Amino acid sequence: MQALDVKNFLEEQLPGVQVEVEGAGCSFQLNLIDDALAALSPVKRQQQIYAHLNPWIADGSIHAVTMKFYSRAQWAERS
Repeated sequence: MQALDVKNFLEEQLPGVQVEVEGAGCSFQLNLIDDALAALSPVKRQQQIYAHLNPWIADGSIHAVTMKFYSRAQWAERS
């Protein structure tokens, strides 16, 4: 599994969300940039992402995922 595959898949599933992915193989760090996601509780945010990734987690394509969520303003300040 490649980072670009994860990025493209999530951006397809979550229109308007900017996804930056680091990692390869089966371990990934996701940076998700979206005002609506950033406003949700940590559990709700993760549930929305895991809902899309669960098939890959179940079949072992993805083993470890860490996630960070940013509003567009927070991401711009970081860059």
